[in-house]
Amino acid sequence: MMAGMTNFFGILLQMCLFLLHVNLPASSALRIDESGYIVYCPCMGRFGNQAEQFLGSLSFAKSINRTFVIPPWVEYKPYVEGSLRVSYDTYFQVEPLKQFHRVITMEQFMEKLAPKIWPPSQRISFCYMSRASEGSNCNAKEGNPFGPFWDHFNVDFVGSEFHNPLSFDITSGETKLWKQRYPASKYPVLAFVGAPGPFPATESSLGVQRFIRWSDKIEAKAEKFIKSKIPERPFIGIHLRNGVDWRSACSHVKETPQMFASAQCTGYHNENGLLTEEVCYPSDSTVVKQVKNEVKRLNAKTVFVATDDRDLIKEMSKVMKKVKFVRAYPSDPHLDLAILSKADHYIGNCVSTFSAFAKRYRDTLGKTSSFWAFKYHSDKKNTEL
Repeated sequence: MMAGMTNFFGILLQMCLFLLHVNLPASSALRIDESGYIVYCPCMGRFGNQAEQFLGSLSFAKSINRTFVIPPWVEYKPYVEGSLRVSYDTYFQVEPLKQFHRVITMEQFMEKLAPKIWPPSQRISFCYMSRASEGSNCNAKEGNPFGPFWDHFNVDFVGSEFHNPLSFDITSGETKLWKQRYPASKYPVLAFVGAPGPFPATESSLGVQRFIRWSDKIEAKAEKFIKSKIPERPFIGIHLRNGVDWRSACSHVKETPQMFASAQCTGYHNENGLLTEEVCYPSDSTVVKQVKNEVKRLNAKTVFVATDDRDLIKEMSKVMKKVKFVRAYPSDPHLDLAILSKADHYIGNCVSTFSAFAKRYRDTLGKTSSFWAFKYHSDKKNTEL
């Protein structure tokens, strides 16, 4: 009898301890990182540009050994005034990033940790030099999306700190200087006005891409689309940048050997080939011809089109009558990218950061990609001569 009662109370005690553990507040599971944190506003451009700087920012956080606070994505919707903030885990998984470095979402940081280690009276903004027209100030909340971003988290700054001449280049040997000048004991949070990562992404930070994985929701949407709209494979994915604004940007190619994400095809020292206006803004005939060649090479049955403007489906269908051309409606850039990452071959725009994200993601999967009108040096020795 006594043995039975003892066993009963033992089981009851274990259940109580289990329930107590389950109901512990979430904040108890979050330990304060004594090495400090990095917070920033991803306030440059749209997704492609933000993704470029995300790689460098996470690499920078690791280089100075501070926990990286994952910001939400800043988005702009047609006919919607201002900007929106979409949490990182809406599109991507958080856990894979932890394989690279310590991370926490900004939503968690502001709710659970900021009240303790970054109270309103100690919130200082960091920038390279003054951004104010008068006086000396980072002016961290001036304009859109800067103001709306920080307001979203109820952040106001009580001061500014100029970190010049220190840069975010993790290969420059300045890591020790950052730690010496801004010790975590005095500066637990480095809150940057913009991303602490170079634009475009540097070669040293490209490896971070393999830790960026689509969320289950995006993966499911992409698989559903492919199953319903692309029943026959192989299929080719293409990304077209052919809006008026892009054409205007590409007119400046002749003035610079590198532009935006062009290093993804030319190389960081133009060792792979040269950037031309045709590479940046390919003619319709170039697009049709290149797609036709890839379709023939792979015996592709379907071509998926992602575009910011004209899809050229009518033009391509005229010369590839047996090929099915599809695109996603309504337009969904993240769904487009997820589908492009699954294509049997991908053709992207050499200069576009949106194209670059799809190319890097595919690289991590071992999938092939090419670029519009770009010709690789076939013999580097001859080129050097």
